[in-house]
Amino acid sequence: MRRWLALTVGLGWAAGIATVLWARLLSRTISQVFLQGRTLGDVGSLLIVLLVIAAARAGATWASEVTANRVAGQVKSDLRERFFAHILALGPAYTRDERTGELVNAAVEGIESLDAYFSQYLPQLALTVLVPVTFLVLVFPLDALSGLVLLLTAPIIPVFMLLIGNLADAMTRKQWQSLSRMSAHFLDVLQGLTTLKLFGRARDQVQVIAQISDRFRETTLGVLRVAFLSALVQEMVATLSTAIVAVEIGLRLLYGRLSFEQALFVLILAPEFYLPLRLLGTRFHAGVSGVTAARRIFEVLESRQAGVETNRQGDKESHATLPPCHLVTLSFDNVHYAYEDGRRPALNGVSFQIEPGQRVALAGPSGAGKSTLAHLLLRFIEPQRGDIRVGETRLSDVPAAAWREQVAWVPQNPYLFNTSVAENIRLARPNANADEIIRAAQQARAHEFIQALPQGYDTLIGERGARLSGGQAQRLALARAFLKDAPLLILDEATSNLDPETEDLIRESIERLMRGRMALIIAHRLSTIYRADRIVVLDAGRVAEVGTHASLLNQHGVYWRLVTAGRMTNDE
Repeated sequence: MRRWLALTVGLGWAAGIATVLWARLLSRTISQVFLQGRTLGDVGSLLIVLLVIAAARAGATWASEVTANRVAGQVKSDLRERFFAHILALGPAYTRDERTGELVNAAVEGIESLDAYFSQYLPQLALTVLVPVTFLVLVFPLDALSGLVLLLTAPIIPVFMLLIGNLADAMTRKQWQSLSRMSAHFLDVLQGLTTLKLFGRARDQVQVIAQISDRFRETTLGVLRVAFLSALVQEMVATLSTAIVAVEIGLRLLYGRLSFEQALFVLILAPEFYLPLRLLGTRFHAGVSGVTAARRIFEVLESRQAGVETNRQGDKESHATLPPCHLVTLSFDNVHYAYEDGRRPALNGVSFQIEPGQRVALAGPSGAGKSTLAHLLLRFIEPQRGDIRVGETRLSDVPAAAWREQVAWVPQNPYLFNTSVAENIRLARPNANADEIIRAAQQARAHEFIQALPQGYDTLIGERGARLSGGQAQRLALARAFLKDAPLLILDEATSNLDPETEDLIRESIERLMRGRMALIIAHRLSTIYRADRIVVLDAGRVAEVGTHASLLNQHGVYWRLVTAGRMTNDE
């Protein structure tokens, strides 16, 4: 894109040079006709050259705009891909602390606002230097005084632009923040509209959205006021500067100290000299808007959530062979992890093992580090100290994509996309055929309700599975896990908040899914813990206890307190 950007500037510069040649020939032609009495036949060749130069100038200007738009389009496309890939690499550990609407606004409106920056402001910034300097180089040998006037008046426009630019930058930043808040809040309201209507609070949000929208309107009008003021000042300064050049040329022409041809040439060229400066001032606000949006975009792109760079390096450089994880021990060795640059510890020296085919339940109070351990295993984040090993292989030495092929994750609240049932199940294995999808749905006890849908497996289920019940969504998540057929399962209490009949169906499917597999279960219920081969109790980021349900109760420790305090629900 740098070559295309250089071509854009080069074509603009060529159009500026063509303007000088056109002004020179036009002044000569007029001088010969009015002062020397030449006829149309005498100046016919000059007129033809004038037409050719005018056509060349128009062509260079058009080509410059085409290449500028190409640069902007390609930059936006590449930046969106980088932004989206980086968000995926950061994973839930990053996005759960961000507002989805604000990120969407940065990815859509923010990147789109860079169009004017790359297609208009950036090329014009270079042309504002090149074109006036070229004019001065050509004018000074012909008329040093006019060249000096142009040289002294040219900086006035950028000075005023910078003075007003500081105010424009502050107001544009405020406008962008207001737009981000409005986008984030509006999406939150849309996603929670059903809940708001159930509690009769939907109309209250109308007033809130109206207030946020009105605040955005006020900031936008403030930016427009500054833009109009800036444009007025620039046009006034350019007009006055051109008038000064015209007056000094006219006086010297009147006293015979300057030839008519030279005077007309400089007079024609003077407005064109200030044109790049005026265009830069006009496009300065587009540049400020793009820079303001870019601050947020690159703030996300430069986020270094632990594990992102490790995952990328592993994908490119690692050649470690991954052993089948259902045949070897999965071990955590003195694992540490802290959020917010170490200010909020989550894990502090966690060590335990999961043997082949073993079901291990993680128990502990809220904030003990259970979800962090699951994110470590899913490679959303990486240990800041310590190791996770699959057999003798360090997990960090294995490409993240290769490792995730070995893992199936069934979260408590599975995310379903606004596409067909089949596509949502196929997410686990994109190359799966229809028969494999149906077999996975049957194993998850989802086939019956899918067939009852209007278009069966082709039924669109809405964003987040809006057209499905909680139990149906969980069965689709289990169908994904059956389709993936991974040797390691991570289960985050998939039977919570369900009616007893649906819970029994899902529990039966989970039991079938876990057969012959290694499983790590984030447990919230005693019924889940009873079936685990071993229970690892976390407390304040440490392994407090390890054992079976009966042995842990006999210790009267953290686990006993959780059970007796009712924090572990007994549904049997």
